[in-house]
Parts: sequence; structure tokens; C-alpha cells
Amino acid sequence: MAKKQKQEEKVTFNYEGKDKRGQKIKGEMLALNSALARAELRRQGITPTKVVKKSQLSLLGGKKKVTPADVAIFTRQMATMMKAGVPLVQSFEIVADGLDNPSMKDVVLKIKNDVEAGGTFASALRGHPLLFDDLFCSLIEAGEQSGALETMLDRVAVYKEKSEALKSKIKSAMKYPITVLAVAAIVTVILLLKVVPTFQELFEGFGAELPAPTQFVVNISQALQTNGIFILLGIIAIVVAFLETKKRSKAFADQVDKVLLKLPIVGDITYKSTVARYARTLSTTFSAGVPLIDALDACAGATGNSVYREAVYRIKDEVATGVQLQFAMRSSGIFPSLALQMTAIGEESGALDEMLAKVAEHYENEVDDAVDGLTSMMEPLIMSFLGVVVGGLIIAMYLPIFQMGDVVG
Repeated sequence: MAKKQKQEEKVTFNYEGKDKRGQKIKGEMLALNSALARAELRRQGITPTKVVKKSQLSLLGGKKKVTPADVAIFTRQMATMMKAGVPLVQSFEIVADGLDNPSMKDVVLKIKNDVEAGGTFASALRGHPLLFDDLFCSLIEAGEQSGALETMLDRVAVYKEKSEALKSKIKSAMKYPITVLAVAAIVTVILLLKVVPTFQELFEGFGAELPAPTQFVVNISQALQTNGIFILLGIIAIVVAFLETKKRSKAFADQVDKVLLKLPIVGDITYKSTVARYARTLSTTFSAGVPLIDALDACAGATGNSVYREAVYRIKDEVATGVQLQFAMRSSGIFPSLALQMTAIGEESGALDEMLAKVAEHYENEVDDAVDGLTSMMEPLIMSFLGVVVGGLIIAMYLPIFQMGDVVG
């Protein structure tokens, strides 16, 4: 316990020195204090000239956040190193040197130090619960215990890569419409606050009643000029309240998940991506030798949707009483027929993990096609929306001028 406590107290030091050939060298390393850092450098054949503790400000402000994509890259590189026969500790060093994200590099070096101190790979990973969840750690632990760590790392790498590719595809599809609509909103607000008041002063000189569309736009402009800051604060408050309520209230978050599945277009993509995550997770855990009951327990949280999470827990309870997986899935009423048939074939043939992997691939491809179709459909819709909003504003502003021209004519 004392040794573990000391490991947790290690900090990062910046060092400068000279190697055996007299060439200048600098870098970072973890140590309990500067004296031990200098001793470790000398052991590595480096004569230290400067060893200073890296400031906490630098650690917080100068480094990027570790993302799931960084974890996926780390897993793939570790799998490659292990398959090549490189020892575990040396693999950590090689992978850390090749990482672009300094924060992820620090994490890998801390894991390396924990393993060097006598800990297991899985226990070192559990020291970073925000980056490596229970499923990830359990799979690595199963690989260590079975003596097939390189194979397990490869499976986990595939799982992380597929999961991140699925998320990335959906996020990238949503970025375009959100960006365009945000720009449209900004342009509209600028027109209402800067351009419309200029026309309004011009119209007041006409002394005639404004057309209904023009009056409507003028009223909106006046409301924005008078209460714009309150409207903006109100929108921000609603968004923040929604996000905080979703984060703090399980019942509210579950309700949002249910509504999400019922939405047109978006609901279909959510449904297929959830089925893909379920199949991919169950395939990975089951192929790793994890008992089906425990594998289903891991799948429940990995689905990412409360409807499927609760359904998987019910499936787990049924399977625990002796019911076959295919029948338990069918009784839930939320899985597509293809997934049910492939599960049945997998159970009968003894190749459940392979059949579930095929289900995951099928629905991942379905999500890709659906997202591509959504992107293609959104472009003309967004252009039409912009045309109606911006074009409608311009026509409303010029309508009184056209009418005045007709009168003069």
C-alpha cells in the first residue's frame, strides 16, 4: 500500500542534460522528487544539467484533453507492439514516444511506472477510470489471466475503433446543418438589428400604413432591440437547464432517450447505432471468454440508450434463469429480425461471437448509409430554409418601396 501511495504522488519534471556522446538532450519524466529524477537520468546514461518540476499551470493550460480517439490509438499501437513480440514495459515507452497528445503521453508513462512497480496492466488502467471504463479494464484483465494479452488488445482495439468511427460519423453528419443554421441565425439577427431599423426610419417618412409582412418584421426587430439581451439569456438558460437536468435526473435522461428513438430520421439512425453498439460489445466480450451473463451486464451500459439498457438487463435476468439469448432478445420486442436470426444461428452453431460481429458490421454500414442519405437530404432543405428566411426578410423590407412605386406610376 505504501508503494502504491508513492506511485500516485509522482509528478512531472522537465529536464535538460547531455547523453554519452555529449549531445544536448531534453524531455519530461515522472519521479517522486528532483533527486530521484536526476538519479534515474544518470542510470539512463544522461548527465542532467537542469531538472525542474513542471508547473501545474503548464499541465492544465498547455495540454489537450485526452479523447476517446486517443485511447483508441493507444490501444491499437499497444496491440501492434505486443503482436511484434515487444515486452510490455518497452511497448509503453515506444507508444508514449509516438503519441501527439502530451496528456495521453503522461497517462501512458504513469501506467508504465505502475506496471514496473509490480502492478498488472489492468490494475494500472483502473487508476484512470475516466479514460478506461470497467469494460475496457475487464477485457485487458481477461487477456492477462488467459495469457493472450496481445490477442485481447487487438480485439479491444477493433472495438474502440469501430465505436469511435460510429460516433464520428454521426457527429460529422450533424456538424454541417448545425453550422449552417447557426450562421443563418447570426445573419438574420444582424439584419434585424442593423438593417431593418434603417428601413424603418425610411418607412416612417412615407406616412402610410405598412404592409403586414413588413410590419411583422419591424415588430420582431423592435422586440430584439428592446429585449434582445433577455431573449439571449433566456435561450442560454433553457439550454443549460436542459443539459443539467439531463445530467442530474435519470428519469429525465431516460425520457429523452425514449423520445430520441421516436423522432423521424434521427430515431432510425439512433436505433441502428444502438443495435450496432450492443452487438459489437457483446461480440467482443463473449469472444474474450467473459461469461454471457457478465457480458450482457457490460453491454447494458455500452448501448448508450436507456430503453436498450433496461431491456438488456431484463435479457440478462432471463438468460440467468436458463432462457436462450435469442428468445430473451425476442421477448424484449426491440431488436430487429436480422439480429434475432443471426443470434439464433450463432447459438446453434456455437459461433455466437462471430454472428454478433456480423450483425454489428451490418448495422454500422446501415448507419453509414443513413447518415450519408441524411446529409444529402439536408443540403437542399437547408438551402431552401435560408432562402425563405433571408429572402423573406429582404422582400418584406422592399415591399413598401414597390407599393410606393406602383402608386407613383
